[in-house]
Amino acid sequence: MVIHCATVRAVAEEIAKAIPQADMDVVIAGAILHDIGRSKDHSIMHASLGAEIAERYGLSPVLVNIIRKHTGAGLDDEDVRELGLPPGDYMPKTLEEKIVAHADNMVSDNHVVSHRHSVDKLMSKGAERGALRVELLHQELSEIYGKDLDTIIDVVGEYPKLKHVKP
Repeated sequence: MVIHCATVRAVAEEIAKAIPQADMDVVIAGAILHDIGRSKDHSIMHASLGAEIAERYGLSPVLVNIIRKHTGAGLDDEDVRELGLPPGDYMPKTLEEKIVAHADNMVSDNHVVSHRHSVDKLMSKGAERGALRVELLHQELSEIYGKDLDTIIDVVGEYPKLKHVKP
């Protein structure tokens, strides 16, 4: 999980570098913490549980929201009901929420992949609405980034050199 989060951070940071209005500190912190809920659960519930953990530790609501909203390109009310998640807003709205969510879509385990990986995975599970949201988020962020985000793999590599965080 640690290498996954560091890889998501590398992708998210690369996206945010090209978008001056993105808060880089928030993007980096959100990317590193997005899967904190996996310390308790490896199902879709990890996002909600992670948000609870972040709140319990007094983290900023900005980070709590990134953690809650990072799955796919968000979960709509129908998804929330179908998946049995606690009621709440699971749709990324801020630029930072969208960057972290999509960076996570572009990392499979510990390596960088095309966004199509997530789209195809969702389609194979019958989650067409989720797949469409990932596709639309990819298009939206690619426009802001200035080119297709799938080119990030050429910049950071399939297995990016990970940064060490000093305490």
